[in-house]
Amino acid sequence: MPEPSSLDDQQLQLARSVILRGGVIAYPTEAVWGLGCDPWNLSAVTRILTLKNRPVEKGMILVASSVAQVHFLLDLLPEKLYQEALSHWPGPVTCLLPDVNKQIPDWVRGDHNTIAVRVSEHPVVKALCETTGMPLVSTSCNPAGQEPALNARQVVDYFGDQLDQIVPGALGGSQKPSHIIDIVSGKQLR
Repeated sequence: MPEPSSLDDQQLQLARSVILRGGVIAYPTEAVWGLGCDPWNLSAVTRILTLKNRPVEKGMILVASSVAQVHFLLDLLPEKLYQEALSHWPGPVTCLLPDVNKQIPDWVRGDHNTIAVRVSEHPVVKALCETTGMPLVSTSCNPAGQEPALNARQVVDYFGDQLDQIVPGALGGSQKPSHIIDIVSGKQLR
């Protein structure tokens, strides 16, 4: 896993400030660049959906730095499903978790009764989630129908100055975006 050598404390604190005030950032993940924001901020999520030309009904992924950041979703699951989710994390696997009490806003969950969650080991993703103290929206950095950005230059080509920050760093070692597994059915969806 690459080290976030280009992500210094000043850049990390800027990203924290941007996210907490409702901004949108681009950042490297395991395989592609992502767009991120505070999932509980409707304005920020709406900006990402607009930038991507993505329908809200599709839903988006939440990424976390640790299991503790998503315990509020996991604690409501039967033990078997809880353990199934833990068996995939940390790592490049996204689990569809039942959102039993609708704790995640509709604008992130979409038309689903589940929420897609990944506990990442990518150092930049972890640092962003840790410094903000919450899981973040994570969706590929590209307009609908285009290939996800693989470097900061592509991020700029896609979105120019429409983002509040491009967080520096390297992609992880994954060649494809995270697998998505429905932990209730056991089916791999991607």
